Amino acid sequence: MRKVLIPTKLDKFAATMLSDRGYNVVLDGATPLADLVKANSDAEVLIVRSEKITPEIIDLLPNLKLIVRAGAGYNTIDTKYARKHDIDVMNTPGANSNAVAEEVVAMMLAASRHVVAADISTRKGDWEKSKFMGRELTGKTVGILGLGHIGQLLVKRLSGFEVKVLGYDPMLSPTLAEKLGVELTSIEHIFTDSDFVSLHIPENDETRGMINRRLLELMKPGAMLINCARAGILNEDDLRAVKAEKKLVFCNDVYPKDVAGEKPIADLCDLMLPHLGANTFEANFVAAKRAAEQTIAYFEQGVTNCVVNKALPDGLDGKYQKLAYVLASLTNAYLGKENPTRVETSFYGDLAQYAKWMTPPIAAGIAAEFALDKAPSDAEHFLSDTGIELVNREVDNNKHYGEAMSIDLFVGGNLIYKAGARGTITENNLMISRLNDFDQLYLEPSGHHLFVEYKDEPGVIGRIAGILGEKNINIVDIRAPQDLKSGLSLTVVKTNVEVPEMLIEKIRDAVKASKAFQFTYLP
Repeated sequence: MRKVLIPTKLDKFAATMLSDRGYNVVLDGATPLADLVKANSDAEVLIVRSEKITPEIIDLLPNLKLIVRAGAGYNTIDTKYARKHDIDVMNTPGANSNAVAEEVVAMMLAASRHVVAADISTRKGDWEKSKFMGRELTGKTVGILGLGHIGQLLVKRLSGFEVKVLGYDPMLSPTLAEKLGVELTSIEHIFTDSDFVSLHIPENDETRGMINRRLLELMKPGAMLINCARAGILNEDDLRAVKAEKKLVFCNDVYPKDVAGEKPIADLCDLMLPHLGANTFEANFVAAKRAAEQTIAYFEQGVTNCVVNKALPDGLDGKYQKLAYVLASLTNAYLGKENPTRVETSFYGDLAQYAKWMTPPIAAGIAAEFALDKAPSDAEHFLSDTGIELVNREVDNNKHYGEAMSIDLFVGGNLIYKAGARGTITENNLMISRLNDFDQLYLEPSGHHLFVEYKDEPGVIGRIAGILGEKNINIVDIRAPQDLKSGLSLTVVKTNVEVPEMLIEKIRDAVKASKAFQFTYLP
């Protein structure tokens, strides 16, 4: 009988469901985690909420095979240490999304109508009606940064207030945005025109501190900022410098650590909650149910779709995942500012059996905010939520491409525009053999590469080299395939340093290039 330890206040449904299937379940949300783990060192499964699962905790459970995070975020679990000990870590994505979306609406209304302060005042016996003059949500403009599960549900929950919704999400397709009733726009436009701005973006190297003084100074006087995402995406010092001058309203539910004690951000908050986003009976029940279902499916059916720290399957060289990332990144760079609406893939030879393992690097290559180490199921959900269709084509292995792959990105509905690339591993190196119809490219992608596409004519490569030479930029390698059908040529120049954007523009003008962009891959 497998022992399942649930050291958290999780809905009892999980324990009941697992017990009914013959599991030995210990549910205890009161005893300190370390003490509980020591008393149940024979546990094979650990189901947690926000508890911090450190190497020290993992070492106390020598029989542990599975950790399930009953929720989406798993930054409190040392997934890498778990992987080293052959322990799978799962999450239950989407279980808390509606709870967070509703919390945002609650905070908007509570802060707009001074609900908390007015309640405290009235209970004291005061009658300060004029002090608590509020404002309405109906008819206002709401800006949402990040339109994943939570952001999309927030749009739906706000629909009854007849608001105008501005959205920013580089991966959301225009078709899906139109269906949701969202006007896709820039981050700057959102901060300039919105009465309410709600943050729903992950915290990573790209987003950390991105809500800064430049953006905050764009906000309307009296506008409201709501952060139910992650603490690190907001520069608190910049908000402190701007808030009083612009009379901004700030609602917050996230902190660097979920612990008791004074919060340095308290002076900035008009409304602050103790990370209550997922703290509803319904969300707790859904998370519990999914955690139990996934545990049962994991042990009884071998289902590992939601494992977030998977090692590579036997037989797959990790370099092929790097190749998938490079092909997707390069193709996306070729498209420029266009957002893909469909991804089509072809995997030749033995790679066909590993197709799903290529989905995370493809998603990461298209969207910088998607982490490379996530599970295939997370990548599939991510692409679906952003309105991108994923199609894995049947292949003709009679072409004798060996273990190769092609990745094509499509843009548009009826008017289709696409870009694609093919590559393989040669002598243990990544090799891009084709970009669009430029075949026999044979490019090793590491380093800085300048791509210039132009109508074929003599002397172009010399002009490109001359402009680079003027700025003392050294050429390491050159590839120059032609597309005879279109009459276009492609020059790919590997340089010793990154080429400045102004210089790329100069080259584009000098050779009348249809495409000119830099692609950098530093493995």
